[in-house]
Amino acid sequence: MADFIIGRQQILDRQLNVYAYELLFRGKGFDLNDRDEATQATNQIITDAIIEIGINNIVDDHRAFINFTTQNILEKTPLSLPKDRIVIEVLENVKIDLRVINNLREMSQQGYLIALDDFVFTEEWRPLVEFADIIKLDVLEMGEKRVREAIAQLAPYKLKILAEKVETHKEYEYLRELGCDYFQGFFFSKPNLVEGKRMGVNQLAAVRLLTTINNPNVEFEELTTVISQDVGLSYKLLHYINSAFFSIPTKIESINQAITYLGMNELKRWVNILMLSSLSDKPIVVMQNALIRGKMCELLAQSMGHKAGNYFLIGMLSSLDSILDISIENAIAQLPVGQDIVDAILHYKGLGGEALKCVLGYERWDTGAITFGSIDQSEIGNAYIESIAWATKVISNV
Repeated sequence: MADFIIGRQQILDRQLNVYAYELLFRGKGFDLNDRDEATQATNQIITDAIIEIGINNIVDDHRAFINFTTQNILEKTPLSLPKDRIVIEVLENVKIDLRVINNLREMSQQGYLIALDDFVFTEEWRPLVEFADIIKLDVLEMGEKRVREAIAQLAPYKLKILAEKVETHKEYEYLRELGCDYFQGFFFSKPNLVEGKRMGVNQLAAVRLLTTINNPNVEFEELTTVISQDVGLSYKLLHYINSAFFSIPTKIESINQAITYLGMNELKRWVNILMLSSLSDKPIVVMQNALIRGKMCELLAQSMGHKAGNYFLIGMLSSLDSILDISIENAIAQLPVGQDIVDAILHYKGLGGEALKCVLGYERWDTGAITFGSIDQSEIGNAYIESIAWATKVISNV
């Protein structure tokens, strides 16, 4: 069997909550430009995502957009999948004929959602527009003028518009005003920069605590004092440690007991997560991405036989620009962290920087950058899936 890696990209609704994920595929031994091998690749995604890995471990409880080829549609492959969990994404290179139209109409009538990818309105596609549920517009390729024309042309039909390749928050805002329903791209992980913006007092206090917890010389007594002096922190720590995430048989009732049980490394991780989540009112997907980066950096390090060290912190802090809406340079400058962490985040130096570069490559689906030491891509893919599952559990308990 050919090696494979599966990625995902968020599809957000108008409130920037996750609506679904598009599943992405790359694999050795598959030429996606070849019709038959592209069909095999889709079948491989179905096998791996639905059966081997489990769809919930990849997309949580959201839908999965899956690309289907002409052959997949003719063979009615989507009918073997749960209609309440997938969206049938019809690629722009699908050859439209009566059999394809009839098969897709049958799937639609059975309750499957149909999305048309990279859509350009032509007569051959008009029959599909009549019953499609979602139209995907490549706003980067089309430009604002053509996007406006396309949305006006599609207005008479009962369907949703998904703007893909949205790169900036400004683009998101104008597309939202035009009435687009869903959004896909890197815009949510790039800051809406406001020059000269400063952190508020509460944010500064949180960042100082973030720095204290990551002091290599910090002691249990100091942490107990810091946490005990804040009612909110005390409550959150006790709630966290008594949650289903740990499944502790005996209830833990004191801060000292909680700290002792967790140990320094796990306590540092918890405070890092809690502090970053308190700094921003951004959509939960931004925080989840930060956790995935941190955990994946840590797992990559462990796969190479390295101690966890600062890998988790490097991955998580690399998302500060998205969380605080300032540049990553300004965000890191306000943290008195070690130069090795700064160099890893800003310049990808050292093993921590190499791990972060690999993680960002996976996140952005730049397959040429998905490399770390001697680890093969399938193992890197496994680290990504494990990080998603871990981040999902943590988010529900913070």
